[in-house]
Amino acid sequence: MLSALQTPRAATVPVERRRHHRMKVVLLGRYMLPNRMEYPCQSIDISPGGVHLAAPVKAAPGERVIVYLEHLGRIEGSCVRTTMEGFAMTITATSRKREKFTAQLTWLANREELGLPEDRRHERIVPRNPRSMLALSDGSEHPVRIIDISLSGAAISSDLDLPMNTPVRLGTTPGRVVRRFDGGYAVEFSFPLSADLLDENLEL
Repeated sequence: MLSALQTPRAATVPVERRRHHRMKVVLLGRYMLPNRMEYPCQSIDISPGGVHLAAPVKAAPGERVIVYLEHLGRIEGSCVRTTMEGFAMTITATSRKREKFTAQLTWLANREELGLPEDRRHERIVPRNPRSMLALSDGSEHPVRIIDISLSGAAISSDLDLPMNTPVRLGTTPGRVVRRFDGGYAVEFSFPLSADLLDENLEL
């Protein structure tokens, strides 16, 4: 049954590649294969319908792959072919999620081409429960209030005295301090959150 499902998926690959323009966007991330092993990766080019990854362990054609890329979050799909650098895979997504993904991808491609600075590239949510704990590398934990949160980071209210680039853990999510402002800090996550989880009920 599995092989029967793989045949039409592979047959649509040429159409998928022609329909979507591939953009040279280099992003770091990690991916998980069906055996649940995780590995680091880097995108070589991406389109709304697929991504080519430089990867140390290649997925086999037809295998399901889950990828987390910085700035884009969670991507699911199937490997369609192996390459010298790694492998190429399709992207499975709803129409709404694909639209958001395309907008993010276009912004990233334009930013790299034009040398634009970082900005708030992800939608920000104000959580219903803003209370969380901020853990430092010395093991100490401090209560903080989340002002808003996105896939890539959060703004927190705190009277702690933290230098720039301080490694922290907001709830269970690791990150680092990237900006200070009056009354708090901006924290950038080490890996993006899943877009499927980002709503006002999210608790870190």
